[in-house]
Amino acid sequence: MGVRPGIEGFLKNARALAGGARAGAVVHPASVLPDLRHAADALRECRDLRLVSLFGPQHGARGEKQDNMVESGFYRDPATLLPVYSLYGETRRPTEEMMRGIDLLLFDLQDAGTRVYTFIHTMAYCMEACARWGKRMIVLDRPNPIGGVRVEGNLLDPDYRSFVGLYPIPMRHGMTAGELALYINAEFGIGCDLAVAAMEGWRREFWFDDTGLPWVLPSPNLPTLDSATVYPGTVLVEGTLLSEGRGTTRPFELVGAPFIDSREYAAALDGLGLGGVRFRPAHFEPTFQKWAGEMCGGIQIHVSDREAFEPYLTGIAVLAAARSLYPDRFAWRQPPYEYEYEKLPIEILCGSRRIPEMIGEGTPIEVMRRSWQADVEQFLRRREPYLLY
Repeated sequence: MGVRPGIEGFLKNARALAGGARAGAVVHPASVLPDLRHAADALRECRDLRLVSLFGPQHGARGEKQDNMVESGFYRDPATLLPVYSLYGETRRPTEEMMRGIDLLLFDLQDAGTRVYTFIHTMAYCMEACARWGKRMIVLDRPNPIGGVRVEGNLLDPDYRSFVGLYPIPMRHGMTAGELALYINAEFGIGCDLAVAAMEGWRREFWFDDTGLPWVLPSPNLPTLDSATVYPGTVLVEGTLLSEGRGTTRPFELVGAPFIDSREYAAALDGLGLGGVRFRPAHFEPTFQKWAGEMCGGIQIHVSDREAFEPYLTGIAVLAAARSLYPDRFAWRQPPYEYEYEKLPIEILCGSRRIPEMIGEGTPIEVMRRSWQADVEQFLRRREPYLLY
């Protein structure tokens, strides 16, 4: 038997868990059951609750917004005809008006296992809204696609809080959305009336392709498990003027710019001896976003051993090598970025000013790895009481 996502357990016990409540649901394209029925349809058919509204995170409830930082507005869902409230547009928090018609908010988003992925921050804002207006919330849990064992990266510095990092957790946190909800609710005093509909059959060492569940891209630029695997590191490229491969069919696996010599760049990265990864010289032409329509030299990241692979360290190395090889052309992206108008995008992505400073100083990769080990050990101890699996 494969893994059963939280929505299956919820539907089996909906009478006890929902009791006829008026419910809203935070959903996106990956909110599916193992038979590929969408959660909105399954919840709409459930006789033990009354689904009255949907809420869409970044990229929309149906994943219609292809690029990042493209806002959504209010509309009616074409399949269910329910009102859809955007949580990535005029507001990122559910308003009193959005919450007025519901008793219960269901959260069923497939996370990517990375601190900067905005869905967990949407979840936190939903918890705050439920606490403020006296609503219940149930997280319908789903797998962490890159596993629940390995944790990597510095804790977020509270001075660098943003919509890509609200709480001091590492870049690769190794928790499910349900576990994170319990952790955030208790450790940071949100006070939400919260429950988690747990998965059945999931184990911490599982990657998504161990679950037997269908992969549905959780956002348009994470099309495969390969892209999710490298994302905790190459998301940092968004904080530079390099292309992270948006506008290609391998986003976050391809990195480059017109001024990069692909062979030189790949050789420099391979020479670092990073575990579980090789770098192929590559050329690509993005169809949108940075360097759209221009030939870019760069690399494709090939993960050869995902248990040995350290995505965050690798992402830092990708930036450091480009800066070292092309100091006159490499540059940090300037704000605004994800609703932050003052701090550099790379600072809020790293959750720290120190990481980009070390890149700029040419700090050896091994020294950078050691710099967050105490943070990781602290987080592992602190998260322990909230692990469900």
